[in-house]
Amino acid sequence: MIEGLSHMTFVVRDLDRMERILTTVLDARRIYDSGDRTFSVSRERFFDIAGIWVATMEGDPLPDRTYNHVAFKMAPEEYDDRLRRIRSLGLDVREGRPRVAGEGQSIYFHDHDNHLFELHTGTLEDRLRRYRQG
Repeated sequence: MIEGLSHMTFVVRDLDRMERILTTVLDARRIYDSGDRTFSVSRERFFDIAGIWVATMEGDPLPDRTYNHVAFKMAPEEYDDRLRRIRSLGLDVREGRPRVAGEGQSIYFHDHDNHLFELHTGTLEDRLRRYRQG
């Protein structure tokens, strides 16, 4: 039986640069740094983001940008502050896609390695309720 999400891993060229993104935008807390040791496939760092284990590993970036993404939940009143934090890092920001009213607000941004992140104010229940309305 699947018990939940174990962790997610992002392969990045620069561990320090990714750490700045995770700590500045997502309030990540670093919990491990392999330093020069390699227990897995490359140097790595582990973070806690709202109870989720997020790993970063050194390696080649994604070749292209796509809509594949990971979304983190934020409160609606955090929108402006999170947008400011993302922009302060010079990241490529897209303030959401066209949405119907009632499904929440989103901020999308790419990191330097073509990973797409979303900060979203809605819930699955909000979205399903809105979609059922037609």
